[in-house]
Amino acid sequence: METKLISSTQNPLIKKVLLLKEKSRERKKTGFFIIEGQREIELALKGDYLLKTILFCPEVRTNFNISAYSKKQKIEIVQLSKPVYEKIAYREKTEGILAIAKGKSHGLSQIQFKTDNPLILVAEAPEKPGNIGALLRTADAAAVDAVLIANPKSDLYNPNIVRSSVGCLFTNQIGSGTTEEVIHFLKENKIKIYCAVLSASKNYLDCTFNAATAIVVGTEATGLTEAWLQNSDQNLIIPMQGEIDSMNVSVSAAILIFEAKRQRGL
Repeated sequence: METKLISSTQNPLIKKVLLLKEKSRERKKTGFFIIEGQREIELALKGDYLLKTILFCPEVRTNFNISAYSKKQKIEIVQLSKPVYEKIAYREKTEGILAIAKGKSHGLSQIQFKTDNPLILVAEAPEKPGNIGALLRTADAAAVDAVLIANPKSDLYNPNIVRSSVGCLFTNQIGSGTTEEVIHFLKENKIKIYCAVLSASKNYLDCTFNAATAIVVGTEATGLTEAWLQNSDQNLIIPMQGEIDSMNVSVSAAILIFEAKRQRGL
């Protein structure tokens, strides 16, 4: 298969890649985003994401197998000179390969469950890409049935979320909406709401998670909004033995999710 070579940073395709990498507005307008790294690209393909273009640098990636990608989809393959690749790469330790991919819709109506007692992770208003990525890694590790983002503050296809999730953005079933929409979705599907908050809470080890369950976490700075507290079936707390009263949101979520998995014998 013939591939074209780009050696100028002024090339229109390179300018497009930079816009997609740096501008949320451009990602939302076009529906495309950037993936960097072989594992992430392969997980995106496994997750049925459409890849439009793969860009690779032969000087960085000497063992690139074009046919491995072109067999799966009709993908444009582009070679880059090293200076051009270094211009668009955003990892410190680079792998020599990026892709332009088409984003998916994450409406709540598209969420489907394969079981009558799904386990769901809900995060309200997460802002830091690193925290979102870590939450998605936790969700993947526990094989939860869905991740719901209420009142999202960052677009899911931010390169830092793709990177920090190490591709788990593509392995999870993800839905998003306002807090009110997510609460309505949970109630409509008869899913119990367990909120991780400090007030009027019960030790998470004394709670039962065998029914359809949504574990809801908020930001470390402000916690969950009042709407969650008014609709909570049970508030949860992870007892602290030190001087502080909270942990990183992804750590808290992991503790609660894996306790639920333990109770389910999984």
